[in-house]
Amino acid sequence: MYSKILVPVDGSPTSQRGLDEAVALARLTGASLHLIHVVDEQSFAVAASEGATFTGDLIELLREGGRSILTAACERVRAQGLTVDGELRDSLAGRVCDQVIEAVRQTHADLIVLGTHGRRGVRRMVLGSDAESIVRLAPVPVLLVRAPESA
Repeated sequence: MYSKILVPVDGSPTSQRGLDEAVALARLTGASLHLIHVVDEQSFAVAASEGATFTGDLIELLREGGRSILTAACERVRAQGLTVDGELRDSLAGRVCDQVIEAVRQTHADLIVLGTHGRRGVRRMVLGSDAESIVRLAPVPVLLVRAPESA
């Protein structure tokens, strides 16, 4: 059924929920997991254009945080006895959704499992929706895992 599942992770409870679902699917199908964390510098670049400071130090801090998130997530998956690898990408090379889609193509993943906040209305318009963009652009099926009601 599925042999490689791509899972974007950002360390949030919603992302953890998506990872848990991917682990459950991998156990059922014998799939390996490919975790990706995209360092979203573009969000900070927009702030920089509004007068905030955007330095190389900040980018490196974001990358360090991303590596920590990936390491912790990979350890969680390995503790379940599954095969996993992780990848850190930068959004300066493209939007977060574009980086996820490119990773799908490069890894030959056959499913994306993604935690989503399920924002609606103005909050979705203001904050955007990486999940929606991934669903629209994905060349493979996408499983969206909703945030807990308390989130």
